[in-house]
Amino acid sequence: MAPYAPPSIGPAGLTVPVYSDIQADNIAQFLKIFGANQYVGVDSAIYQLLSIFSLKQNDCCEALQYVYNQSSPLTAIGAGLDRLVKLNGIARIPYTYSVTFVTVTGTPGTLIVNGACQDTNGYTWLLSTPVTIPSTGSISVPATCTTPGAITAPVGAISIIATPIGGWTSVTNSAAVAVGSGTGTPIETDSQLRARQAISVALPSITMLAGTIADLMALPGIGRVAQGIPTPGGPGSSIENPTGASDSWGNPAHSITMVVEGGTNQEIAQVIYNNRGIGCYTNGAITVPIVDPSNGNISMNISFDRPTYVPIYVSLSVHLLAGGTSATLAAIQQAVTNYLNSLAIGESVIYGELYGAALNARTNPDQPTFSIKALTSGTSAAPSGTVDLALPFNSVAQGILANIVVTSV
Repeated sequence: MAPYAPPSIGPAGLTVPVYSDIQADNIAQFLKIFGANQYVGVDSAIYQLLSIFSLKQNDCCEALQYVYNQSSPLTAIGAGLDRLVKLNGIARIPYTYSVTFVTVTGTPGTLIVNGACQDTNGYTWLLSTPVTIPSTGSISVPATCTTPGAITAPVGAISIIATPIGGWTSVTNSAAVAVGSGTGTPIETDSQLRARQAISVALPSITMLAGTIADLMALPGIGRVAQGIPTPGGPGSSIENPTGASDSWGNPAHSITMVVEGGTNQEIAQVIYNNRGIGCYTNGAITVPIVDPSNGNISMNISFDRPTYVPIYVSLSVHLLAGGTSATLAAIQQAVTNYLNSLAIGESVIYGELYGAALNARTNPDQPTFSIKALTSGTSAAPSGTVDLALPFNSVAQGILANIVVTSV
């Protein structure tokens, strides 16, 4: 047990005493005042009282540590981190809700006000209101999930009428709600916000490309932005081609090809216009005209790319061990889906990492509840591949729960 030392700030930052040191010092000081012959065993009233005082003092020290940590984006959390990143002109990305279209069927003329439906996983989806069923007997209307975050639903899963109304007979979704095509997003975590803050400080960067990427990452609603020069098996890139000829990807000479997920086309184009170099051609499938009021209101077309989502199919044969249940199979399915959706734009799907992702479903690695007997992957149903899946620089792997088949053997 170390001797008690009061809170202090030194080269290593703030140092505070731990509870055991505070308690030992309080007991030692009591004995100095009232005499060493006083009984302070753990069953004594004075020991219990001093322990309570020590706990309160320790609580204050921990609060002091939290306050000190809020001074740096590396250690700040919650509202403290929100305040710090505002100094860089960014804010935490709020959560959004999944939205899809459902087909409502029933008696023509039926009016549905504040209608709600449910999917097979128990999530509630609110219909746009009011809805009047036309003479055809069915109508496609938007439905918004009441639970924030990336809530998915396969085709036909939204099929339960949660607010029965006379004349409304059925509801269904003809298209899947999948990540990247209608799902919402959870609120940005502290770790994600810290990473974005680190990128944002590159705004006054040495290279214009790094500044462009940082400025894009600071936009609201931005997901992934491809970064760096692409390497075989590595992440894709917001390509800069400084040469006088097309590169190996077919991108034109003296150009940049930004690949951006999320955000609005207008805001993205404005950022690229603000950061591009003189005479640099902006390449991509999306083109937005930008008017520059400070330069005679000239209009310049700015182009960029959106990532192409490539659904990945994975098939696993799993032998359940002691403690393994159907919930274990579902956890494996979710873990693999999460891994696929975490990959960067252009990043290859590494075959061995699929095993690692599946093993993340273990609650205790020392007590395994399943054993993977076989695993195949590919870009089409019933996959048979056992190799890495390389993707183009402007594509990104998409994990859909229904495409991850886990079979108990």
